[in-house]
Amino acid sequence: MEERFVTVVTGGSRGIGAAICARLAKEGHDVAIGYRSDSSAAETVAEVVRGAGRRCIVVRADTADEADVDHLFDRAAAELGPVTALVNNAGTGGPVGPLADADPEGLRRALEVNVLGYLLCARRAILDMSGTGGGAIVNISSAAATLGSPGQYVHYAAAKAAVDAMTVGLSKEVAGQGIRVNCVAPGTIWTEFHQDPERPRKVASAIPMGRAGQPEEIAAAVSWLLSGDASYATGAVLRVSGGL
Repeated sequence: MEERFVTVVTGGSRGIGAAICARLAKEGHDVAIGYRSDSSAAETVAEVVRGAGRRCIVVRADTADEADVDHLFDRAAAELGPVTALVNNAGTGGPVGPLADADPEGLRRALEVNVLGYLLCARRAILDMSGTGGGAIVNISSAAATLGSPGQYVHYAAAKAAVDAMTVGLSKEVAGQGIRVNCVAPGTIWTEFHQDPERPRKVASAIPMGRAGQPEEIAAAVSWLLSGDASYATGAVLRVSGGL
């Protein structure tokens, strides 16, 4: 019988998340797309997944809300089958600029989404996977976790450092349950994430490879970590940053 892959991708409606959904569909995954606000964009990505011959659902969810997270996973299990993988990708940059100038409410929201959201989604995925033979989690971090992003978003770098630590600790905690937990840490990528749309071009000269990355290059790393080829990889933080 064909092995079935059912993967929840949070923040799957655009940018890196959309590229991940498209790549996983080509690799044989049915996909549950979690999105926050843009239903039209989520449906567009869903059509790409279905065009690859895979099943797909879209679910509106705030990953920092436990009830929304439960709804996302419940829908995925009910309509696609037992969840075998999670890609923790939903995130927000929050305030841009020096920390002293940052709006506290913006900081709070960024930490809720970038840290608490990842923890809540991973928690639910583990509860589901531990009862169905295991699975895999890939967290999307950032090269900012080790660079610090001074003058830009120190809070975001701190949140992504938390994601790296979560990956390492959780991988050890659930390895015995047949669940692998890994992380991809992108550098500057051409997406709509940036407040300045031209930022990837402007910072290219500071990147050793001389260019910003493409979402598909991050999706390829995620795909490998979820595949059988990465069966002995857990607790890894895979940096895909052009040398940053």
